[in-house]
Amino acid sequence: MGLPPKATFPLSLLLLFFLFLVLSTSAQQEEFSEELLLKPLPDRKVLAHFHFQNEAPLAADSFARHHHLFPKSISQLVQKFHIKAMELSFTQGRWNYERWGGFDPISSHNAKPPGVELWAVFDVPLHLVDASWRNLTHSLSGLFCTSINFLESSTAYSSPEWAFQSALGSLRYGTLPREAVCTENLTPWLKLLPCRDKAGLSSLMDRPSIYRSFYHSQRLHLTMSSAASDGSRSGIILEQTLTVVLQPNDQNAGMSNVGEIKIQPSWSLSSIFGRKISGRCVLAKLSNVYLHADRGLVAQLETSQKNTAHFATNDTGPEDFRRNSGFELSVAPKRVLKELDKSSSVLYEYPIKEYKDIEQFDLGLMWEHPIVWSSPHAPFYASRFLVGSGNERGAIAISLKSTEMTQQLVANNIEDSCKLQVNVLQVVPWYVKVYYHTLQLLVDERPQVLTDFIERMRVSPSEDKVSPGMMELVLQVPCAMKSAVLSIEFDKGFLHIDEYPPDANQGFDIPSAIISFPDFHAGLQFYDKSQSKSPLLSKLQEKSPVLSYTEVLLVPLTTPDFSMPYNVITITCTIFALYFGSLLNVLRRRVGEEERLLKNKDAKKGVFLRQVLTNLSAKLRGKPLESTPSVSSSSSSSSSSFVSPKLILRVLLVAGIAIAWQYYSQ
Repeated sequence: MGLPPKATFPLSLLLLFFLFLVLSTSAQQEEFSEELLLKPLPDRKVLAHFHFQNEAPLAADSFARHHHLFPKSISQLVQKFHIKAMELSFTQGRWNYERWGGFDPISSHNAKPPGVELWAVFDVPLHLVDASWRNLTHSLSGLFCTSINFLESSTAYSSPEWAFQSALGSLRYGTLPREAVCTENLTPWLKLLPCRDKAGLSSLMDRPSIYRSFYHSQRLHLTMSSAASDGSRSGIILEQTLTVVLQPNDQNAGMSNVGEIKIQPSWSLSSIFGRKISGRCVLAKLSNVYLHADRGLVAQLETSQKNTAHFATNDTGPEDFRRNSGFELSVAPKRVLKELDKSSSVLYEYPIKEYKDIEQFDLGLMWEHPIVWSSPHAPFYASRFLVGSGNERGAIAISLKSTEMTQQLVANNIEDSCKLQVNVLQVVPWYVKVYYHTLQLLVDERPQVLTDFIERMRVSPSEDKVSPGMMELVLQVPCAMKSAVLSIEFDKGFLHIDEYPPDANQGFDIPSAIISFPDFHAGLQFYDKSQSKSPLLSKLQEKSPVLSYTEVLLVPLTTPDFSMPYNVITITCTIFALYFGSLLNVLRRRVGEEERLLKNKDAKKGVFLRQVLTNLSAKLRGKPLESTPSVSSSSSSSSSSFVSPKLILRVLLVAGIAIAWQYYSQ
């Protein structure tokens, strides 16, 4: 028996209130922030780094419940495949370490190799790691509309132990250097954001502006946060970053100055992206824009304005902001943060919540005079190239060249025992058969004994069509070293014709080598008094090893002539068609017989017509009908004439030729 209508109304209100309370409580536990970092580069370009962070608690029912801010598809991946940490990047172009710097958090965390890079750490038993990796690649391939499923093969991924993300555990690492990056990959990446690209900082992502850039890399980094009390996993942190290097419109290209040095091009958000910021995403807890002047630029500005006012002190407001003589900002910052070190960088902060929806935010930077500076570099420039020629043998060489940082270390350290640690991770496909016993080391163009410089070495030889080759090195090199070259020889293998890609003549890619410097950390130390901790500032201040990637190598292998099967099939079919067609034509075609048959046919038509007329006239006259000659006699005569001794002889001749052909062909 149902309840009366008056009793159901308060019950429904109570249920709605309880549901609203639960939803509001769960929504408060999830946090989303959006931030944008702008940075002028020394080679007249601008770096734009978008940083989105989404946090959600990890509960027992998080696999089934609906998330308010955190993407449910990512939560399901974590729960189903037991992921502890994961990073996926799509990159087009290569980061220029010499011009854009290599000793800062952006270049160490977000400068990725061309194509697709994926690594993941699983919290499963060792015998289930490979199965979890294969399932994860298929899921990500469908989620981001890419060819990540090609990494499921054991020939496409490796298992580094201590040279890359060493402290994470069951790690799997794979790359696809030739994977093309387009809007089909950016659209599902944007769908993971609460506001997508409809509001907030993500509305600046104009597709033509991004994909005509010199370098762009979209990255998805997933980690599990742990509780401070017992260290157990308590939540999921999803970081989505987009790093773009753009070229502003050079409106002052014709203006030259002293020493023929052109002034840096002025730019604004509307000029490089074609859009302005119309407001923040209403679901974002924090929405800020930062302008970063690195240490090299600040040092040049301080040199040029020794007799003028210096930069603002820490945590100053807009009323205390002092104008520097290097450039002018179109919008006064809310705060100016300066590093604690002596040679420090400056960060200008612009909270988007300070601007109303009707007041669009358009930050612009106008240079007043030419300034030449250089970004901080890693201790060594790392590059890689091929040695040798031909399609049989070759060698891979990794070159390390010292920078101004190592020169400063030599000047500051009087002792000769100063050494630097360099970690090298090199993965090669199985068809590049590397001979690890041929490893050689040249230091300052002189051959050296490997045991004097290599502290640890781990080698995993490749297995044909099963696994790639992997080499992990830990080098200890002196600080005074100018250059070093690691070279190792290899042979080029052969592939089955079905294993060649459609563009086999273009060559085969060897993924980028990873060079890391554990003794150096790329963190920036800003003094922040704000109550709301910025995720981007926390990431910039995070101490992580300096990391760099080398070039992708293109190795030409011996490829078969793919047109040969087509040519063989074509010429064989042509010969057989001509032979058997001519033979059958000779056997079946008889010119004289055909003419006789045609004459008999015409004659029979005339006889039939005359016979019909004769019968008609006889019937009209009342005379008896004349009998027609039998057809059977004519057909028997024609058949007897058709089967002639000549025909039998030809058939026997053709049968003999066919038997002889079959005998000799076997």
